[in-house]
Amino acid sequence: MIAMAAYRAGARLADERRGIVADYSRRRGVAHAEILVPDGAADWLRDRGKLWNCVERLEGRRDAQLAREINIALPHELDDGQRLALVRAFVREQFVALGMVADVAIHRPVADKGEDQRNHHAHILLTLRRATAQGLHAVKTREWNSRDMLKAWRAAWAAYQNETLRRSGHRSVVDHRTLDAQRLDARNVGDHARAAVLHREPELHVGPEVAARERRKRCERRSPIFEDNRVGLNVRRLERNVLRMRRQALRMEVRLVSLRRHLRRYEELGSVPSQSARERAAHARRRRMQVLWLIDQLDRVFFALLGIREAQLVRKSRWSNRLGRGARLRLQFLE
Repeated sequence: MIAMAAYRAGARLADERRGIVADYSRRRGVAHAEILVPDGAADWLRDRGKLWNCVERLEGRRDAQLAREINIALPHELDDGQRLALVRAFVREQFVALGMVADVAIHRPVADKGEDQRNHHAHILLTLRRATAQGLHAVKTREWNSRDMLKAWRAAWAAYQNETLRRSGHRSVVDHRTLDAQRLDARNVGDHARAAVLHREPELHVGPEVAARERRKRCERRSPIFEDNRVGLNVRRLERNVLRMRRQALRMEVRLVSLRRHLRRYEELGSVPSQSARERAAHARRRRMQVLWLIDQLDRVFFALLGIREAQLVRKSRWSNRLGRGARLRLQFLE
């Protein structure tokens, strides 16, 4: 627990139980670290070393849960000050207000490591016991482990981000729901382009440790990308997504060609000056407007599908470059 807290915060902490020092003070990428405590709690809880050494002393079992960790991605559209204010407001209202002590560390991407420059995120370590004027309560608060509370936190985090983005003048929207739920919503409001983009399999979070392990396997002349692990599953999902988007784009292209052919015919009929063809011409003009609307909608869907397909190919290429020649050979089949 001490080593985890030190690593997240980029700090140097003494582990009293093991008699060692966890020193991550030279760690890069830690933009900010602080401890938030409820009103009226003991002041020593703000000391990271005292806090987590106390947590370890309170646990008697070897397999005891010491803390709860919440990892959240931060909007890259915001600046450092806005991200810090966003995290503080969320943690104080959703966790600290309930009585938890929160050890917050905000990380920024490190360019030298090849990290995605949008990968701003925060690690939040939470106590499982309420903070009191004497320290931490002797009994854990079990209701904090409920699934309903986790879902409420997810929804609240999305709402906090959207409100901050809106106030900052950004049009980005965060949605914590599943892709299926988002796609159903898009269909109900008639946003067919967004519904088409959302018709894909969700990717799995791999993380730096798994990626590093896969790179080590590649150096040993293995072919890890086809194994039944998170990396292999992710690559296969990306492949299926790319093929699905390509098939959908081809169907849209066929429909667009057919509609444009009909549009030319209605344009010819609508321009007939004859008195006897007036009703037919009026009908043709109405149909022309309908076809133009359909073409506009299909165009949006078509370009959205192409965009998401290219994005998936880029992600697939990134994994291929990291993990070896086998994946690049499979990528050629998709292009």
